Amino acid sequence: MKDKTSPINIIWLSIILISIASAAWLGKTGELTLALFDESKSAVMLAIGLVGSMAFWLGMMKILEEAGALKTLAKIVAPVMSKLFPEIPKNHPAIGAVVMNMSANMLGMGNATTPFGINAMQELDKLNGEKGRATNAMCLFLAINTSSVTLLPLGVITIRASAGASAPASILIPSLLATIVSTTVAILATKLLQRRTPDCAITATVSETGQHFRSQASSNLFLTG
Repeated sequence: MKDKTSPINIIWLSIILISIASAAWLGKTGELTLALFDESKSAVMLAIGLVGSMAFWLGMMKILEEAGALKTLAKIVAPVMSKLFPEIPKNHPAIGAVVMNMSANMLGMGNATTPFGINAMQELDKLNGEKGRATNAMCLFLAINTSSVTLLPLGVITIRASAGASAPASILIPSLLATIVSTTVAILATKLLQRRTPDCAITATVSETGQHFRSQASSNLFLTG
């Protein structure tokens, strides 16, 4: 079976072809060539400028993680997550994985949150009664993860610093307010749409009870360290 071409690839290819065709039509191929070289140079210089800052902040985040800041934040967020995901059994590993991903996002850990997100989806899929179809919990997790309340937008601050912003950290409060609003809208929209679609999540059966209690201990250890 052939893999389908991603729509984003078609969009980018269309933009490039339209730009080239427009430049040729207007007789501005020279300007287009110069712009390509100038912007390529700017991209490389920006990337080089990001290396030092990203290394520093990722190191700081690792120190905070090792110091227990991530787990402390996870303990604070855990009760809220239990209310948002009532279909997930209490103390199921999925709750722990979701909480860790949300906590890492709040601390602005960027790509470092990806393993937490993958682990959370894998755990949520274990509760999926219809493989290949997302459960309500999976949809809500994706919506929250995409909007994500951010306490420290380190990635954006680093980019602003590399681009020469006079006050790169001035976006802290606006970013926090914006992400609070976006996350609230994401949760409300998802919960509203969930009412129209029956969930395909499964409930714990008698045969799964033993596995559930075994996973409870590992989940508690995961959250408390």
